Amino acid sequence: MNYRKLKGTVDILPEESAKWQAIENQARNILHNYQFKEIRSPLFEQFELFARGVGETSDIVSKEMYDFKDKGDRHLALRPEGTAGIVRAYVENKLYAPEYHKPMKLYYIGSMFRYERPQSGRQRQFNQLGVEVFGSKNPAVDVETMALAMDIFKSFNIKDLKLVINSLGDADSRLKYREALINYLEPHFENLSKDSKERLYKNPLRVLDSKNEKDKAIVADAPSILDFLNQESKEHFEAVKTMLEELSIPYEIDKNMVRGLDYYNDTIFEVMTTHKKFGSNATICAGGRYDGLVEEVGGPSTKAFGFGFGLERLILLLDLMDYTYPSGPTLDAYVVTIGEKVNVAATRLTQYLRQNNMSVEREFLDRKPGKQFKTADKWHANYVFTMGEEELAKNKVTIKNLKNGRQENIDLTDFYADFERTFSEVKNKLKNKDE
Repeated sequence: MNYRKLKGTVDILPEESAKWQAIENQARNILHNYQFKEIRSPLFEQFELFARGVGETSDIVSKEMYDFKDKGDRHLALRPEGTAGIVRAYVENKLYAPEYHKPMKLYYIGSMFRYERPQSGRQRQFNQLGVEVFGSKNPAVDVETMALAMDIFKSFNIKDLKLVINSLGDADSRLKYREALINYLEPHFENLSKDSKERLYKNPLRVLDSKNEKDKAIVADAPSILDFLNQESKEHFEAVKTMLEELSIPYEIDKNMVRGLDYYNDTIFEVMTTHKKFGSNATICAGGRYDGLVEEVGGPSTKAFGFGFGLERLILLLDLMDYTYPSGPTLDAYVVTIGEKVNVAATRLTQYLRQNNMSVEREFLDRKPGKQFKTADKWHANYVFTMGEEELAKNKVTIKNLKNGRQENIDLTDFYADFERTFSEVKNKLKNKDE
């Protein structure tokens, strides 16, 4: 039987994996600058966690979750997004306790699962980088976290970026807006899509997020939630805008923008790219404030803010930009073997070099020396250690500097007795005179 990967999954081969590592390493450096710490959570959780946290009316819960019963008849789900699981971990491990610094800044990188139509940059198993900040209502948290997202993307020389923001207000503001929105949409009920009809009385704000063209035309003239913000939410949003301007971060306000997850309140945002090849105004990052979710899953009242973005979409964008990824780790040495009798000695030499913090590969296929040297050259090795039967009989090895072709024979007894001194002397001899 021939086995093939399942629809909506991909094999990330070594050449592609190098891109992922470069992106993750660069993002981790920036996250460190902002003092975010990594957290790792399970790939599956209780179904109810996502149903309550993400929202039963969301597409994720109602249409896209991979859920199943385990052998103990527990209803579980593969995580479709990262925030709910991180909030559960925050509550269960009592990270809100006084001994922990506030706000607590966490980030995660990992796989998510949604049953949706596979497309470029989005599979059924996809990978996401996300951040969560717990413990502060300060609008500076909103701005700092959005600035972090922009800094990550700018670090890859992405210039076609646009920050779009909106406010969903607090619970009181949303309740008043909900009534106004229902009153506006009811006369258009028959012309709404099936999904929007179902959402109208459950969560009318989700109608604003509809991708249906008829729905888009209807909500174009819908009342703006910004007109229903109470004084506290207005002041919070004004402070966010003021701080963005202070940091010279351009932004646009989209009064009809809502997030696809039900837990958001007050500030929400999306980072879009206007890159022509990627698609007009394509969202590459999204997030916002969610001050009620920690309490919803059993913790104390805790203010929070976060965002997430798909690594596949970022890689797709960088490839369209012909982005040059940083070169990976260099190969310090390649061990060339000549003759079967040197196999044991070559194994010892290779492991000794690695134990002295060198990146090393050796020959395993007994190819001709010329082909081995070509491999060392192709992999940009700094040095080649050649061990043949003649060298083995004399307990020596030949070291060659591939950059200039200079080489030296050294005694293995001395080499193994004092690596730092011996190898340092050899490297000096193998340098060009003008180095």
